[in-house]
Amino acid sequence: MCVPMDVVVLSDAAAVADEAARQVVALASSAIEARGRFTVALSGGATPRAMHARLASTHRNDVDWSRVDFFWSDERAVPPDHPDSNFGMARDTLLAPLAVRPERMHRMAGEDPDPAHAAGEYARELTSALPGPVPLLDLVLLGMGTDGHTASLFPNTPALDVDDRFVVANNAPQPPIERITLTFPVLLAAHAVRVVVAGAGKAQTLATVLHGPSEPRQFPSQRLAGARGDLKWLVDAAAARS
Repeated sequence: MCVPMDVVVLSDAAAVADEAARQVVALASSAIEARGRFTVALSGGATPRAMHARLASTHRNDVDWSRVDFFWSDERAVPPDHPDSNFGMARDTLLAPLAVRPERMHRMAGEDPDPAHAAGEYARELTSALPGPVPLLDLVLLGMGTDGHTASLFPNTPALDVDDRFVVANNAPQPPIERITLTFPVLLAAHAVRVVVAGAGKAQTLATVLHGPSEPRQFPSQRLAGARGDLKWLVDAAAARS
């Protein structure tokens, strides 16, 4: 399979973070001009952390952040102050520095003792904020794991088969095991999807996802080829070397 995806190769992880931040600014500005607000789903990880730092410093005056609604592509089943919390990372690196108002932060309740309940509650919040047949986000920011997962959609897990729910609980192969994640119907419907991948440790998986045989249950990131909006992979040279 040769997936028809737009792959942008950059020199290193810092350059990936720089470019990701620039694209967030461009997409946010366009959405705010066209529709009065910008809706984005954030993800966790080292490269998003670096991107947040750039948005909160270099680009803090380039976007009307009061018109941005922040969602999450996935969350670990931990409290918001836990070091593994995707929300906590975004709060500390992006939302607090930009003084984003609480009503603009649509976080997943990772502290809920029942992740399935938290998923249902988040689905209700998502559909309330983004009414329609499928919640339509302006941008979904994603990464890719060394096993080919994206969001918390891991290889050979039940969440891969869900097409009638927008948010589900799912299990990861490593701790924190319990997760909450958007499903592919939401990810693929977004106006834009950006996947950031950095590091030599992901090179073999990335080559398989982009150019290998179609095995979406083993490599869930291959499903992103079905995105209906503007899909781009932002990868560093080390990840692209295979």
